[in-house]
Amino acid sequence: MKKVKIFKWILTASLIFLVVSITFIIGSSYFEHRKLVEQEKNEYPAPGILVDVNDDGNKLHVYTEGEGSKTLVFMSGLGTSSPVYDFKVLYNKLSDDYRIAILERAGYGWSDISSSPRDIGKVLEESRRALRLAGEKTPYVLFPHSLAGLEALYWAILYPEEIEAIIGLDPLVPGYIEQAEEKPALSPLITILTRTGLVRNQADVFENNFHAVKKGHLTEEEAEIARTIFFRRVQTKNMWEEVDLVDNNSKIVAEQGIPNIPFYAFISTKNEEKHWRDSIISYTKASGGKHFMLDADHYIHLDYPELIAEKSREIIEK
Repeated sequence: MKKVKIFKWILTASLIFLVVSITFIIGSSYFEHRKLVEQEKNEYPAPGILVDVNDDGNKLHVYTEGEGSKTLVFMSGLGTSSPVYDFKVLYNKLSDDYRIAILERAGYGWSDISSSPRDIGKVLEESRRALRLAGEKTPYVLFPHSLAGLEALYWAILYPEEIEAIIGLDPLVPGYIEQAEEKPALSPLITILTRTGLVRNQADVFENNFHAVKKGHLTEEEAEIARTIFFRRVQTKNMWEEVDLVDNNSKIVAEQGIPNIPFYAFISTKNEEKHWRDSIISYTKASGGKHFMLDADHYIHLDYPELIAEKSREIIEK
């Protein structure tokens, strides 16, 4: 009987010690992470303009470069931690001839995390106001990647006078989500590791998960800056909200019909879901646009930046 009591006491003490140890490790990591985030923000401030679109103190980041009579607006896909560096290899090939604007949604890149809802109407309102406050003038040529395809189409439908054309980069279009076998999803475990800073201890986690670095498109300095953004902008609150609302947002856009604006798209052949390709092709045909199939991954602009820049230039000049 005495041995049983001793065993129970040892087991209880061990569990308490384990919980205390884990709590201490996570807590220490979290506070160190917050300290590093503030240091990194000061060391690498936003290169573009920060604008308060909701008059609540939370700001969106708009990065611009280049001159020209046409303004090209790049819009990132779901979960891209640093749109400025993700699109860099492509817009560098276009900024000699055109005005370039990279719009970072709430919770992405240098933009603040916002408490405003992520329904497509609100997101579009923020995007339009951010560009306007940054001094950019319509009409635009939109370059949406993945999830941003929905917003670009909605924009062209509601405000056709503001959009000259859409050039999608393996873009999401209405109809796909409703029939998709797998819905877009984020990982609770990765979110916990990121928010607590424990992800910083994972070897090569940034190099293996930020595609522009993985494919060798950034300099060492650019990669270092993108790394600091990655550690604070993986699976943010706003990204989770976008996932939760993607079905509803897709239905809203679908109800509006096809935009009266030419819709072009570069489509990845490596996407295993045929319905993804078919839905994009259908949209390009219905709008009077054109599609281009490329043997590329979903981050298609990182595999064929020269070709996409060349074809885009032809489309824009037409």
